[in-house]
Amino acid sequence: MSEITVTLPDGSRQKVPAGATPLDIARSISRRLADDAIAARTNGELVDLTRPLTSDTTLQILTTRDPEALEVYRHSAAHLLAAAVLELYPGTKLGVGPATENGFFYDFYRDEPFKPEDLEKIEARMWEIQKRDTPYVRLMTPKEEGLKKYAARGEDLKCELIREKADEIFSEYTLGEAFTDFCRGPHVPSTGKIKAFKLLSIAGAYWKGDETRPQAQRIYGAAFFTKKELDDYLHQVEEAKKRDHRKLGQELDLFSIQELAGPGLIFFHPRGGTVRRIIEDWMRDEYVRRGYSLVYTPHIARAELWKTSGHYGFYAENMFKRMEVDDAEYQLKPMNCPFHILIYKDRLRSYRDLPVRLGELGTVYRYERSGVMHGLMRVRGFTQDDAHIFCTPEQIEDEVVGCLEFARDVLHSFGFTEYKAELSTWDGGASGKYDGTPEQWSLAENALRKAVDRVGLSAKVVPDEAAFYGPKIDVKLVDAIGRLWQLSTVQFDFTLPRRFGLEYIAEDGKAHQPLMVHRALYGSVERFFGILLEHYAGAFPVWLAPVQAAVLPITDRQVEYGRQVVAKLKEAGIRAEIDDRKEKVNLKIREAQLQKVPYMLVVGDREQQSGTVAVRNRRHGDQGAKPLDEFIAGVHRLVEAKTPEE
Repeated sequence: MSEITVTLPDGSRQKVPAGATPLDIARSISRRLADDAIAARTNGELVDLTRPLTSDTTLQILTTRDPEALEVYRHSAAHLLAAAVLELYPGTKLGVGPATENGFFYDFYRDEPFKPEDLEKIEARMWEIQKRDTPYVRLMTPKEEGLKKYAARGEDLKCELIREKADEIFSEYTLGEAFTDFCRGPHVPSTGKIKAFKLLSIAGAYWKGDETRPQAQRIYGAAFFTKKELDDYLHQVEEAKKRDHRKLGQELDLFSIQELAGPGLIFFHPRGGTVRRIIEDWMRDEYVRRGYSLVYTPHIARAELWKTSGHYGFYAENMFKRMEVDDAEYQLKPMNCPFHILIYKDRLRSYRDLPVRLGELGTVYRYERSGVMHGLMRVRGFTQDDAHIFCTPEQIEDEVVGCLEFARDVLHSFGFTEYKAELSTWDGGASGKYDGTPEQWSLAENALRKAVDRVGLSAKVVPDEAAFYGPKIDVKLVDAIGRLWQLSTVQFDFTLPRRFGLEYIAEDGKAHQPLMVHRALYGSVERFFGILLEHYAGAFPVWLAPVQAAVLPITDRQVEYGRQVVAKLKEAGIRAEIDDRKEKVNLKIREAQLQKVPYMLVVGDREQQSGTVAVRNRRHGDQGAKPLDEFIAGVHRLVEAKTPEE
């Protein structure tokens, strides 16, 4: 039998018989490695542990410590779900079944809808198959043969997928007698490897996200390597349900989506409008303090502008339809950047004018399919804290440092102490998909790296994940229950300055193209509002709370005094309301607590006579009677400090 050479990650080499599998090699190294192994990488390709090796290769055994292994594991859990469904409901047609961020889903087509109680039955069958330790078997099938087979089974959508994605010889995977599906893999060796999973929910999903195509029943599940990880995640899911911004928004009367107006369009109610105003005013004040010029731009523009920017072509599917207005076609803006570019270009710029920092809280409109909209998080109309910086190459590093410091201050000011950053770079030009010269990419990436170091930010480098028009830094916050949210972006752009012919006159008297940086720190005001709402579970810190104090008279005798207290609080800049209903004070306290009001000021005869208020805090309970001026001073300290403490 011939031998092949396998090179391991530490550089060592092994001679093994041709046809040996990665699992064989893992076993030869140690039993523990074999037990922990999930998949393998040979010559850079992810493969099954049971794939025979037929030629010299590099080999890495992926274990539960490797992020890529978790994706393989979850994809295998999706196949386990499909096998269970086919055993229980023969004749069900299959859609797609990928891994997701926390688990997996599979799309099924059948006439009878799945019911919530069906999930228990399906999950029980999944555990039965898991205990059988059924192998995942890879088959290689000629394309025409596969098409005939799936057509005979009535799997028209699967045939469509094979025509689009399959090679002339493509891979299928079987799992027991009931399940066979077109799949590139790889998968775990057998179902016994899958130790912790849970089915979560059922939802509708259109084929390829197209509302005109058949609708599947999508079953979602969670999967982790250990039961503890799964239990922690399920606890987080339950906590997230309590904090759901859509539920809290309704309970606290903050915002709504009106059916008559249309989906994805947000109506901020007075209390929500108060919080939004504070968020926006904070940003505008910081713009001015940090040397940005505030601008205001239209919501609509001629199609010619979007042709010049390129959005008319490559972004068309995300834009609302064009409309005929007088002399031309117009479109709602999906981006603010072309408008800021026109302001920059409106007059000749000298190097002495740079950097030019233009900032706007500008509302944009993007077409989102009905199936993906989600409360405040995915909408059709939203306001971005959008800024664009035009500068010289010598200024760029300092400008990026300023952006990152600004992003960090946003997080700290709004109570987020944990966050992560990613630096997305290009592929060195190998693919040809990136715009800009190697010199531009080198300048931009080096500026981002140096800026990250200067700010003391730990940023993970993500190769080949840049936008086609330049590298970027993304800052992601971690909320109160450990979820990661994409927030701030600092993005280079080599394309738009060239498309619009931007220039400045340099010291040499010649025209040069400025560098351009896009910068959004909230992302969108709506989404940031939703994140804050869930992070604080509706109990905004005092400086953000729509109502900071509720004045609660015990009887009608104290109503007039209560109104005087409210008037003094408002005069001092404190947002206060009076509950003068003819209800027991305990009910008033309970309702103020449910509305997450930070302070309840109870006023009875004693308080009226002494000119005080009995202070009750939503977290700490009764804090005793205080002179009103003392209470006001305490609230002012909390507002100035912008602290979550009370």
